[in-house]
Amino acid sequence: MDKKKQFCTFCLGERLCGIPVEEVQEVLQEQAITRVPLAPAAVRGLINLRGKIVTVIDLQKRLGLDEENLTASGMNLVVRHGESTVSFLVGSVGDVVDVEKEAFEELPETLRGESPKTLVMGVYKLPSGLMHVLDAQRGAQIEEANAKELRD
Repeated sequence: MDKKKQFCTFCLGERLCGIPVEEVQEVLQEQAITRVPLAPAAVRGLINLRGKIVTVIDLQKRLGLDEENLTASGMNLVVRHGESTVSFLVGSVGDVVDVEKEAFEELPETLRGESPKTLVMGVYKLPSGLMHVLDAQRGAQIEEANAKELRD
């Protein structure tokens, strides 16, 4: 049985994050984004990916990260979401890293904010720092996040 897991890494501000490689379809440079009126704050808009319309989600906003610590978003991390695809807008995309499954640590109960608790599954300790493991499927579920925004 394989004891390693591979993650596609990317940066959101100062944070190193990762999504399992098998969920990533492709990585794209900055694309022309068409805004969608009345869309939730985390939905940056739509892109045309070889004739297919794909929703672009700004992961920095989706995670509720502090605006002053954010970097300009420019890379699109296209992930499979059920039968469709979604593009996550991130600051930069890094390498694919191999990690030992045993090195995974769950988030502490004291973590603040609802989004990090539901979207970040845990962390891996890497030589360069902590890698936050994101749940791409939950990150792509904007309808639930939008309903919460409307309630607050």
